[in-house]
Amino acid sequence: MGRALRILVAAAALLGGVVSLFAAESAALTRGTAITDPALLRKLDQNDTLTISRLLAPERSSDVPLTTEAMFASLPQLKAILPAIDAEFDRYIAWYKATYPGETIGVGEGFDAQLFDRVNLTSREARFVLAGIVNRMDRAYVSQESCGEIRLIFRLARFDRGPDGGKVATRLPMTFNLVMKARDARQTDANGKPVSCAEIARRWLDNGDWQDLIGNRLPPDDAMLDRIETNIQVSVAPKSALHDFRSDYLLKVFRYDAATRTFEESTLENQIDRDRILADDALRRDFKAWLLAPENLRAFDRGTVLIPEKFLARAAMVPTPVGLDASALQPEFGLMQGEGQGDPVFTDNDVVGALKQATARGLDMQNIRSVAGFQRRLNDITCAGCHQTRGIGGFHFPGVDWLEDRPSNAAIVAASPHFFSDQLRRRDILTAFAAEKSPDFSRGFADRPQTRGRSELAGSEYQDGWGAHCSLQDPGSGTPDRSFTSWSCANGLTCQAATASRRIGMCFIKTR
Repeated sequence: MGRALRILVAAAALLGGVVSLFAAESAALTRGTAITDPALLRKLDQNDTLTISRLLAPERSSDVPLTTEAMFASLPQLKAILPAIDAEFDRYIAWYKATYPGETIGVGEGFDAQLFDRVNLTSREARFVLAGIVNRMDRAYVSQESCGEIRLIFRLARFDRGPDGGKVATRLPMTFNLVMKARDARQTDANGKPVSCAEIARRWLDNGDWQDLIGNRLPPDDAMLDRIETNIQVSVAPKSALHDFRSDYLLKVFRYDAATRTFEESTLENQIDRDRILADDALRRDFKAWLLAPENLRAFDRGTVLIPEKFLARAAMVPTPVGLDASALQPEFGLMQGEGQGDPVFTDNDVVGALKQATARGLDMQNIRSVAGFQRRLNDITCAGCHQTRGIGGFHFPGVDWLEDRPSNAAIVAASPHFFSDQLRRRDILTAFAAEKSPDFSRGFADRPQTRGRSELAGSEYQDGWGAHCSLQDPGSGTPDRSFTSWSCANGLTCQAATASRRIGMCFIKTR
């Protein structure tokens, strides 16, 4: 890690031990890009300042946050969410029974696979608590007018009566992200001029007042609302004769319709609908031609591609844990040669030919320089593939557990290695905005951060330290794959196979 971060972490270790070390490290990496301070989050939540109910129902006279029972019953904006989630659960249960005949699945103990208890979504004892606020102005390439996004991330929690009569809080495996546009076009500065992307970026980098950071129009009006993203751990099943240990996560997106003032079920950005594409020859040909077109292939390489909606799915079921091979991340993804069964959408020759065509046109590929690189990007560009890469049990931002007076080591880690390793890239983009320059929105693979010459992450698990993902020698050529040649390990460490992956390993101490 960089010198400044080393000093912070060392000081934290002396002053407060392991928990403080994690807190100092995460605070240093998220400076100017996210709000993860547990004391501030607790204040904003318990004062009903930044709760879902206050943001969507500002006319409420009560300052007590709504339970899930009251929230879904009284907020008409959310009426489409529970039926859509219930339908996905029904499909999942039917799939599980057909895939693992003889195994039982249900809520509570005694089942081979334990389901998430949906009672908590209509309960008087459960509610969503504010777990973090994240700046995503690095996504301004999706909509320059909005300057990107600000995400308010909520975690489902249950409050049961304890033995002493007080409330005992338990966090449940579900997040609810309210995504807002970073800029309200009608918001003005001190001179009465529209607030610019540069001004918003400066406020974040200056660590200004929280209300300035998410826009001083609170609660936000319809023009600021963009979508809701949900992530639920649907089931957990121990290892059996039919499968290894697995936990499955459901990802859904609901976009805000200002005309109806409701969040409506929508497709997931870049979540390729494998089943529809493989079942429809015309759709298969269209998707192949679209993605391999030089201008789209370049955006695909940079990580800024926006795949048309007709190729996308409205839900993603994400299994964890998975191996390090891209082909294993989404089981039987079936789009590349050698994956699953049947004819692939992309053959090795298709990819090689497209890369040669791009080179002939003078398009420099930053990340995708081989078939393996194309395959890996095909996975991590999707919601499901990204969530499976260096996540914490299916989540990238569980949030600090401020519900506990003395959080455990696990609870103090707000986010995944993937989240933390991407903060420098995001801060670079904010810095460019603040200086009124054109940001570089490109990103590397989800496994390894794109540091753009920065050294803050050097020697850490986020880049090339112990546990970092690295490139193994290709068994055929004896050299690393061209897409991953920079994935090396720090001095004293060597890249070793951690799973059955042929290309990607992990950095561990050298052994004789």
